[in-house]
Amino acid sequence: MTVLDRFRIDGRVALVTGGGSGIGRAIAAALHAAGAAVVLVGRREAVLADAARALGGRAAAVAGDVADRSALAALAARAASPFGAPDIVVHAAGLNAREPWQDVTDASWDAQIEAMLAAPFFLSRLLVPAMRDRGWGRILAIASLQSVRAMPDSIPYGAAKGGVVQLTRAMAEAWGRFGITCNAIAPGFFPTALTGPVFADAARAERIASATCLGRNGRLEDVEGAAVFLCSPASDYVTGQVLFVDGGFTAR
Repeated sequence: MTVLDRFRIDGRVALVTGGGSGIGRAIAAALHAAGAAVVLVGRREAVLADAARALGGRAAAVAGDVADRSALAALAARAASPFGAPDIVVHAAGLNAREPWQDVTDASWDAQIEAMLAAPFFLSRLLVPAMRDRGWGRILAIASLQSVRAMPDSIPYGAAKGGVVQLTRAMAEAWGRFGITCNAIAPGFFPTALTGPVFADAARAERIASATCLGRNGRLEDVEGAAVFLCSPASDYVTGQVLFVDGGFTAR
């Protein structure tokens, strides 16, 4: 086996939450290209179906809300139906209400924490037994610049993403003995629906780009290699880590 062969995930099944758009869709496409069958999970059925069609064979869409904890067991079962129990789970579902602190409601707080911090644990816990039985699994969370940096009008989002870092470490400790690695990618500023308000302001986007070492904001393809690495045998001895894919934003 060559070093490049270790980046292949042929025969594996990957579940990607938030897989219909943005970073989730880009990661799903990368894993599919690396050989995995892919199950896209999200709330918008039509968007998911379009993303699955774009991938072609061995891709399926399963509509569901990862923030609805009472429905997670049924969602996990439906996600295993097309190709079998997932070997890889990518937690890319997210939302940022961008509310000033005084406007944050109980419901807004709960929705953001549930989708981005609780769901990665509770959904992973449902999928870990099958990974344990195989002696191999990959869990990939999406952290954020806000895991380590405070930004305006994002207290619940920042709290959730800060928690993702420690959750990743804790899951790595709990499940590493079963051959399951748990890591996270922390993207910089990428043009997605979630960052639409940022990129709608050209001057603001340029200021952010100039704050990186590379002098530009992210392109969705920039996250693909990192995701394939962390979901493949190439990263067999990497767990509990957060990889910042941010053009050097946090290095300055």
